[in-house]
Amino acid sequence: MNIIIVGNGKVGRSLTRQLAGEGHNVVVIDRNPQVVEDVINDFDVMGICGNGASCEIQRQGGVAKADLLISVTQTDELNMLCCLLAKQLGCRHSIARVRTPEYTKQLEFMQKHFGISMLVNPEWEAADEISRILRFPSAIKLEPFAEGHVELAEIAIGGDNELIGKPVHMLHEKYRVRVLVCAVKRDDEAIIPNGDFVIKKGDRIYVTASRPELVNFMRALGLYRSRTRRVMIAGGGKVAYYLAKQMQEIGGCKVKIIEKSEDRAVELSEALPKAEVICGDATASELLDEQGLGVQDAFVALMGRDEENAILSMYATTKKVGKIITKSSRMSTNVLNGIGLESVISAKELATDRILRYVRALHNSEGTAVRTLYRIVDGKAEALEFSVPNEFPHTGVTFREMKLKDNVIIACIIRKNKVIFPGGDDCMEAGDTVIVVSSIQRLRTLQDIIE
Repeated sequence: MNIIIVGNGKVGRSLTRQLAGEGHNVVVIDRNPQVVEDVINDFDVMGICGNGASCEIQRQGGVAKADLLISVTQTDELNMLCCLLAKQLGCRHSIARVRTPEYTKQLEFMQKHFGISMLVNPEWEAADEISRILRFPSAIKLEPFAEGHVELAEIAIGGDNELIGKPVHMLHEKYRVRVLVCAVKRDDEAIIPNGDFVIKKGDRIYVTASRPELVNFMRALGLYRSRTRRVMIAGGGKVAYYLAKQMQEIGGCKVKIIEKSEDRAVELSEALPKAEVICGDATASELLDEQGLGVQDAFVALMGRDEENAILSMYATTKKVGKIITKSSRMSTNVLNGIGLESVISAKELATDRILRYVRALHNSEGTAVRTLYRIVDGKAEALEFSVPNEFPHTGVTFREMKLKDNVIIACIIRKNKVIFPGGDDCMEAGDTVIVVSSIQRLRTLQDIIE
């Protein structure tokens, strides 16, 4: 596909790396000549220095023959203008990053009437991810598939976890739960395990299951925690606003936000009348203690600097807070995990994943497009949701007869709202939803998993 990316900040660069790596023809447009030079040197892409909202600049990038334009500059209005121009100049599809809360209320209207294919809000995506974790704090991360019929949970194997030393095939036998360990992070490696794989201390396992089975599994391991009732948020930016709004819509959750700027604190108080907004410096331990950090069910660090978020999260750990979530913009997840921080959220990566899912679906022409995509194990593996169409050539073929590629696992099948963990005698049928986990990057169709 021919893809133009306008703006090469954090999200733009992440998209450039992924899309160029997947073999697409990528053109990057940015006003900063050094940014353009760097992206040309680092990736196999074409770069143009200029204003992405200029008709002439877009024409230089080949917009008339482009399949997709993605605008991820720092300005919402510029992103939407770039997409509007691209459509008029012949580009087939467009994606704009829109972050302003006021615009979020009218995204559907703008998408419909402006002809923009997709509008992405990284801060809302991050808040949504955090909200899911707070509703099921037993897991480090939780991703939904098949309209919530199946969940993918990330679980840390601590030193006293009774799974240590046990092969994964024993899980059902020992705990009588229908779960599947579909991926393991060990040190810096992504492993797609077979039934004989033995779990070790320090592993992070990725488990697929329905929500009731996942709850039963967590209870059996002694890891289950009830839904968050009290949450303290450090920092009052966009993610904090979206998160507080989502948690209050769920009901039964008391939200406390600590924001240093008096003007922003007043703004949040007016926008979130049910939340308690404290004007103060969240990096001051005395203030955190005074506001009851030690009695909170959860603490979410959403400050502007990664270093502040890391330090605050470590302090919350000393106060025995049940669930701690840390926002990261630049720091590696491995670094933060290495200092004991488990649930790390990156708005950049979430927005990139959503756009990649759209691009793969757009690029596919066989009817088995990726419906949901999550990168796991620090991006070294992927969990993908596919639909099985009537014309798929391998329906009715048992998995025992089917030759799957190495490092691919069928995590589960959803058939008429029933969750199936397939064995050798099972098969795919038309209309099924299939969850695939693989360390092979860039799978686009179900056919890609078969040798």
